[in-house]
Amino acid sequence: MSGNGNGAVLIPGDTCWRIERADRLTILIDAEDYFRAAKASMLQARKRIMLIGWDFDTRIDLEPHKRTLPGPNQVGRFLRWLTHERPELEIYLLKWDLGTLSDAIPRGMPPVFLLNWITGKRLHLQADSVHPPGAAHHQKIVVIDDAIAFCGGIDMTVNRWDSRAHLDDDTRRTNPNGEQHDPWHDATIAVDGAAARALGDLARERWHTASGEELAPIEDAADYSTDWPQSLEPTIRDVDVAITRTLPELEDRTEIREVEALFLAAVAAAETTLYIENQYLASRTIAEAVASRLAQPNCPEIVLVIARNATGWLEQKTMDGARHRLLRLLWKADRNDRLSVYYPVTAAGEPIYVHAKVLVLDDRMLRVGSANLNNRSMGFDTECDLALEAVGDDAQRITDTVLRFRDDLIAEHLDTTVEAVRAAIAKADGSVQGAIESLRTEPGAGRTLVPFDRETVEGEDSALAENELMDPETAAVRFPDLIRRVWNRFG
Repeated sequence: MSGNGNGAVLIPGDTCWRIERADRLTILIDAEDYFRAAKASMLQARKRIMLIGWDFDTRIDLEPHKRTLPGPNQVGRFLRWLTHERPELEIYLLKWDLGTLSDAIPRGMPPVFLLNWITGKRLHLQADSVHPPGAAHHQKIVVIDDAIAFCGGIDMTVNRWDSRAHLDDDTRRTNPNGEQHDPWHDATIAVDGAAARALGDLARERWHTASGEELAPIEDAADYSTDWPQSLEPTIRDVDVAITRTLPELEDRTEIREVEALFLAAVAAAETTLYIENQYLASRTIAEAVASRLAQPNCPEIVLVIARNATGWLEQKTMDGARHRLLRLLWKADRNDRLSVYYPVTAAGEPIYVHAKVLVLDDRMLRVGSANLNNRSMGFDTECDLALEAVGDDAQRITDTVLRFRDDLIAEHLDTTVEAVRAAIAKADGSVQGAIESLRTEPGAGRTLVPFDRETVEGEDSALAENELMDPETAAVRFPDLIRRVWNRFG
């Protein structure tokens, strides 16, 4: 396990890149709140906005059906409007180069030269192709004037918008093509201060890697601290924030595996409860570490909330197939009934897609970011997470934030209140598993969590499960061109 003399899990150069102070930090659960907060923050921009993402769709609405903020509602029109409203403002938008020209234009993403010609010289789009063959740029970061930044799991693209109610029939959850998409659960974090400036460093470095263009930091970024939107209520103030990355090996760079190191350190350090929400369960390295803890007599409770199924045929064959095998590994190791694995459903019993990448360690650390529990996120794709740890003089305040965040997530899934979750945990003698079981209802009787069991995943094994070409751990695995094209098209 990673650690130091005071038992800290977050260690620069090991389980994280840097630890920097945020004057304000807000945790945003689900895209309704995030899209509104991001728009409010971009309205404050004076010099530069950087949007670094896996994908963008310029046609999506930031506030579906109820616009409360100035400016156009569609992402693309809003960004163009900003450049006209603010003569000094430059906007840099970087996305993974997954799409061909024929894919990009119908989805609202014209090629670089066309976008720059339409919008002038101050809105810059860069398709990020500087990564190992088959790898993805997967970070989701927004930085405004190096003064306000967002980092988490939510892309500004189709299928993402949802409210925390996850209603069964919500017409606001409609894509630009008119089709209503399924319920979607996600999370991100907003920060300011030195933490935002550090994310600005990361965003500019990624822009330089992808484009060759060096952007200078905003020298007077600290003067923009008043630009934090009044509507964005801080979850906690004056707190240290760790930034944790995955960066694959390139010709001029060795790989960085801070995300993996933090996952392994958290599994090893857990004493009472390890609560994880994630899109996948496909990393054998992490699963074997969890299995090792489950086999120990002092094992903490381990609660996993994951998606019922991956999206797309190829992802289901690879990720669901890997989950089939790794769940059996965990169930076999769970000698003391300390493991619970669930997927969330709507009031009518339909699965809510879990895209959040969340980890809560006991009452002392939370992590929110872009990294999945698959092999790619450990050493092949680019990832970025933020984390807080209850150490030093801030320990009690952070503990309160950590527990509030965890219990709020559980309350959302079980269609109840934080107070009800806490009462149930107390009644179950501190057991989060016991509380969830006491509050769960049958599918169709309200939002709830449904357990995974052997029958749930029966028949989901696949020849593509744990396939090194589909889900490699490192850039040392080279994708044949055909496999890359298949992954980019259907993955």
